Amino acid sequence: MNSQTHSPGWLRRGRSLALLAVVAASSAGAATQEIRALFTPDSANPLRNDFINKTPSSGYCEYYPEVCRNSNTFSIRLLTSVESNTAIQADADPRNSAMFKVPGGWRALTVTNAQTGDDQTVEVRISGVGSNHVLSDTAANLTGASNAREGHDALWKGSGWLYAPTPCQTTGMAFFGESTYAFFWKNPNASACVKVANFPIPGMTYEYLDFAYELRTPNPLGMSSGLYNGSLSYRLGPGGDFDFGDVMIPSDPDLTLNFVLDVQHTLKVDIPPGGDKVQLVPAGGWQSWLHAGRKPVRLFRDQTFNISASSRFKMYLDCQFGPGRACYLDDGKNIFVPIEISVSLPAGLMDTSGRPVSRQVLKVGEAAGEVFQPSQYVDRKPGTLHFEMHHKEAIDAVLLPHTAKHYRGNVVVIWDSQV
Repeated sequence: MNSQTHSPGWLRRGRSLALLAVVAASSAGAATQEIRALFTPDSANPLRNDFINKTPSSGYCEYYPEVCRNSNTFSIRLLTSVESNTAIQADADPRNSAMFKVPGGWRALTVTNAQTGDDQTVEVRISGVGSNHVLSDTAANLTGASNAREGHDALWKGSGWLYAPTPCQTTGMAFFGESTYAFFWKNPNASACVKVANFPIPGMTYEYLDFAYELRTPNPLGMSSGLYNGSLSYRLGPGGDFDFGDVMIPSDPDLTLNFVLDVQHTLKVDIPPGGDKVQLVPAGGWQSWLHAGRKPVRLFRDQTFNISASSRFKMYLDCQFGPGRACYLDDGKNIFVPIEISVSLPAGLMDTSGRPVSRQVLKVGEAAGEVFQPSQYVDRKPGTLHFEMHHKEAIDAVLLPHTAKHYRGNVVVIWDSQV
């Protein structure tokens, strides 16, 4: 086996995320394959909100892993052969030559979370194509050349298959034998790339089909946890999505790619030791009231917590004493006073209008919950729960003379990821 190389360029990643699929041997005239990608927040890189390819590599990237890894490129090997149904004539028109037309434009599909009913849009484009073509005779015999390399270069207009016909672009790497030529080309769009023969070729086969493709995924921070499923079907053959002209006919006419996007969000809240016991006191303590008779205008306590969050969540209250949209404290003799609980969240967590969260009042019950959403993954950042009694009537009741007592009540603050 001989090789031809040029610049080691490869499919370059732009704003999209490329993923890899391996399409297994087909049955019943069709090929299907699951493509799986995973999002889980990365505390080492909280600004990265991408899905990660979890499908084993094959095809071109199996043999050139460093090239693909450095350019964030992945490849597909589809075990579908493509065979000529008649001889390829010299100087034939494009459809009767060696033609490759693949769906290089972006195509949209819907992926759905079956548990939540959440629909999201994924976009896919084929960005490269390749194979190993096998001639019915050696390239030297078909052209009268003295060796295989000269024969392959002479067989096609514009030299051998190392150099892709426009608009396709070379990857700079190829391998050839006496009657074979393995290649891979980049294709920037959906236009056909055609190799025209200089000599008649009685028969030719593409042993397999390699494809690279790119995938535009939705922002996982706006998605629910769970599995999102969707599929995209392609037609192979003359006039199809993958069109190899009228001479080269694929063994399988259909290809279905089944996409699985696995979203594994984080929502974790850590309260420091002792933070579950909150005492409301005036600013500066009770000294001004006890020694100078200065009535406080509010009683409060700020309780910090650390939060890690990569998805939307809802916050609301469950109170021991109610009813109503506020929580109450009881003196043990059925005298109730209301308290207000609000929350301030760290940068990167916003309300549904995209504003920072500062002293957002929390209400009782799931139906009255406040929804917050991340603009980035927040990893163990500090927030604050504000507990406050500021109604004059409540403070007056608490500070009635000669009625020293304790007001108590349980307040449950709920962070709910099932939004």
